[in-house]
Amino acid sequence: MRSNFDFAPFRRSSVGFDQLFEMLERGTAAPVNEGYPPFDIEHDAEDRYRITLAVAGFKIDEIEITAQQNQLIVTGQRGEGDERRYIHRGIAARSFERRFALGDFVKVRGADLRDGLLSIELVREIPEEMKPHKISIAQLGGEQIENRRAAGRIADNENAGVQGAA
Repeated sequence: MRSNFDFAPFRRSSVGFDQLFEMLERGTAAPVNEGYPPFDIEHDAEDRYRITLAVAGFKIDEIEITAQQNQLIVTGQRGEGDERRYIHRGIAARSFERRFALGDFVKVRGADLRDGLLSIELVREIPEEMKPHKISIAQLGGEQIENRRAAGRIADNENAGVQGAA
């Protein structure tokens, strides 16, 4: 059961959250192939993650990884021409597409395919100017405040003289 919620009031008072609202509006409706291929998401360190997908039977050239606008898309397209005749086929060989929402500043560091497992390394690299930093507060005594005020008045008078001359 899914109820629609109107996010318009929130959209009007926020900037840059369009992707979040679109994700919420899409809801939890899962595509038919949501369970394939199975995957794990690991938290390796404070800002390091790993997504591991079980892609048994796929070759490197049959898998494509794309990172765009806070989204990671992994697709697998099996090559044609499998001439084998199976009595039982338990290893899934169908094509797939998996999408992962990435947080801000999360970048794909690399990927490798080993023993039927595709591992994708992710790292969160927050720019230095975006990291929180403390602002020091200067403590001024009464005399220091008066000196600064006087210096400000002098600087204001000098600036006024320069502007008047121009």
